[in-house]
Amino acid sequence: MKRITRDQIAERVARDIPEGAIVNLGIGLPTKVANYLPHDKDIFLQSENGILGMGPAPAPGQEDYDLVNAGKQPVTILPGGSYFHHADSFAMMRGGHLDICVLGAFQVSRFGDLANWSTGEPDAIPAVGGAMDLAAGARDVFVMMELQTKEGVSKLVDHCTYPLTGLKCVSRVYTEVAVFQIEPGGVVRVVDDMAGAGEQELRRMTGLDLVF
Repeated sequence: MKRITRDQIAERVARDIPEGAIVNLGIGLPTKVANYLPHDKDIFLQSENGILGMGPAPAPGQEDYDLVNAGKQPVTILPGGSYFHHADSFAMMRGGHLDICVLGAFQVSRFGDLANWSTGEPDAIPAVGGAMDLAAGARDVFVMMELQTKEGVSKLVDHCTYPLTGLKCVSRVYTEVAVFQIEPGGVVRVVDDMAGAGEQELRRMTGLDLVF
């Protein structure tokens, strides 16, 4: 089984973002999605520190460190883009004005519960940021994560064991192996077996009774 790369995961997410969508890309892996959005679609990227209309990452040597996303990474801005106070940005997030947010995660349950801000370990550094606001406010929450930990334990689980970010908020999970749709009643459907793992292997890797 040949797992796809992180950039290929980002490209796969970008394919599922419809024209006209207002999208927030979370810190870390989700920021890669900006580099794969099609140029023939009008998609508007929002950053919680107060930007609407972000473009892809700048070319090397073209970085402007007065223009950064919420993770302090340099970004570009498209024609017509705007800057505004972060309080207005959070009002946008909390008010249901985002169509999609793309977040990383430590765990996602089969019910769509999200745990992405702490592992609960005594020395863990809590990092909520705007994740709770995004999970509660966005119409769709997409998660990008590796399917298993380094120890081979599934991050797509029956019930989350880490502190929760949001309940029943995740609609789709993108991994290096497959794309999973979270459906009502705790049903997890495999919509794209990108690594060609097959039904038996994906059930073994997740420990879930997946639907194909």
